[in-house]
Amino acid sequence: MRTTPNIVITGTPGVGKTVHCAQLAEETGLRHLSINEIAKDRGCYDTYDQELQTWVVDEDKLLDAVEEELLRGGYLIDWHACDLFPKSWVDLVVVLRCPSTSILYDRLTSRGYKQAKLQENLDAEIFGVLLEEARESFDEEIVVELNSEKDDDVESNCARISGWIESWKSSQALNTD
Repeated sequence: MRTTPNIVITGTPGVGKTVHCAQLAEETGLRHLSINEIAKDRGCYDTYDQELQTWVVDEDKLLDAVEEELLRGGYLIDWHACDLFPKSWVDLVVVLRCPSTSILYDRLTSRGYKQAKLQENLDAEIFGVLLEEARESFDEEIVVELNSEKDDDVESNCARISGWIESWKSSQALNTD
């Protein structure tokens, strides 16, 4: 049994996943696991999508690459998807949202996203694709939607997630007594 939870921090590119994970890692002691970095460092790519100008991850290779770590627990899993992770590995799924498409547009264009990739990500945010994936893949009670538009959203979101972590640890301690 894990003594620290695994939390997926997901959302459309540009919503603040990495910023949230970095702050939470500092505040809680959980480790930030950037799936993009893991995929690069451990060769978990399948092909390159020329139109979107991005690598396509081989999900089986990726899961094999992170399984041992995630079974131990204590990770903030930073990625733009959550539906590939087994339910038993995940204790909370936080879906960050940026309802203001103009803010998200500015964030993505500052990253140099080309039109096709930019539009695909804006559409995903507008239609709540990642929230829907999370709700379809995990039990309703562990999926949380949080807004991430303003700087103080990061502070309040991290405080809320930190509180959840403490509650989770307390309930685990009670279950082992």
